Amino acid sequence: MSFEIDIEKRLGDTRISLTLDAGQGATVLFGPSGVGKSSILNMVAGLLRPDRGRIAIDGETLFGNGIDLPPERRRAGYVFQEARLFPHMRVRANLLYGVRGEADRFEDSIGFLGIGHLLDRWPRTLSGGEAQRVAIGRALLSKPRFLLLDEPLSSLDRARRDEIMQAIEHVRDVLGLPILMVTHDPDEAERIGTRVVRM
Repeated sequence: MSFEIDIEKRLGDTRISLTLDAGQGATVLFGPSGVGKSSILNMVAGLLRPDRGRIAIDGETLFGNGIDLPPERRRAGYVFQEARLFPHMRVRANLLYGVRGEADRFEDSIGFLGIGHLLDRWPRTLSGGEAQRVAIGRALLSKPRFLLLDEPLSSLDRARRDEIMQAIEHVRDVLGLPILMVTHDPDEAERIGTRVVRM
C-alpha cells in the first residue's frame, strides 16, 4: 500500500506544503512545533481541507480532482497526542467502540498490546502509557487501511515511551500497516521511521 500526498495549505502566516510518495512501513514527519506536521495528518484524515493538491492511498483518491471523501470513508486509524478515550466507558467499551464489522481481531489487538488486564478499568485509572496502548488498540480494531500517529509519545516518561514504540514497531513490522507519524524527537524518528521527512 502506498501514500501519494501532494498538498498545500495556508493557515494564518504559515504555508504548509508536502509532496510525498511512500510505500509500506512508517513515514515520519519530523521537525519543530508549528511547521504544520499535525495539520498534514488532519488533511490526510479528512479533518482539514487542503487549499489544493491530491491525497491518494493505494491509487484511490481521497482528495483532489473534485473528490473529497469524508473522514469515515478514508478508513484511517488516528491516534492523537492525548489518548482521547471516552471517560464514561470502561476500556473494553472504548475498544469495542472502534470495531468495524466482526470483532475477530479483538483478542489479537489486546494480546500484543498487553492490555487484556485493563478491560474492566475506567480511563481515569490508566497511566499515560496504558491509555495510549488502548487508543492504538481502538484505532486498529476499526480495520484501518493506514495509521496516523500524532506525537503519541510526547507526554510519556522514558519507560512508557519504549512500550509504545515497541507496539508501533509491531504494527509496522508484523501487521504491515502503513504508518504516517509526526514527531519532533530525533530518536523516535530514527527508530520508527522507514523514511523520515524533515520539515
